[in-house]
Amino acid sequence: MPSERTEAQVRPGVEADLAALTAIYNHYVRETAITFDTAIFTPEERRPWLLSHPEDGPHRLMVAADTQSQGILGYATSSPYRPKPAYATSVETSVYVAPHAGRRGIGTLLYGALFDALAGEDVHRAYAGIAQPNEASTRLHERFGFAYVGTYREVGRKFGSYWDVAWYEKPL
Repeated sequence: MPSERTEAQVRPGVEADLAALTAIYNHYVRETAITFDTAIFTPEERRPWLLSHPEDGPHRLMVAADTQSQGILGYATSSPYRPKPAYATSVETSVYVAPHAGRRGIGTLLYGALFDALAGEDVHRAYAGIAQPNEASTRLHERFGFAYVGTYREVGRKFGSYWDVAWYEKPL
């Protein structure tokens, strides 16, 4: 059965999105090893994360909203890669799609908007860590020009198991 495409508009994330964004993230915390967070968040606990992604600059939060219902379908971010000053022109990117919105092109739409937004910024490289296995995320990153650079073996423990993280990079 072919996946259904969803009409969505991508825009910068705003404070009014916080509860929906937190709910999406908490799904991945509770149900998957895609994130290595192990405890769910309240929207208030996620507020500093939201505020660390302004509408301009290298650290962005792009949100996909259903054009009819305005419900949040997913989000993509570019965040600091590491805190030391020499890393300032590198970002770590991620994308999370609402569980009900998978396989509809939302991740592709979000990453396209994110990289368009970063085009005018002083960013040299984007990095993405993908907990393994995650074939859908690997395909998405490769589609956007990310190249595999290596794997950290058993770097995270969640749900009583150790998980590998494959790292990818993209020149910007």
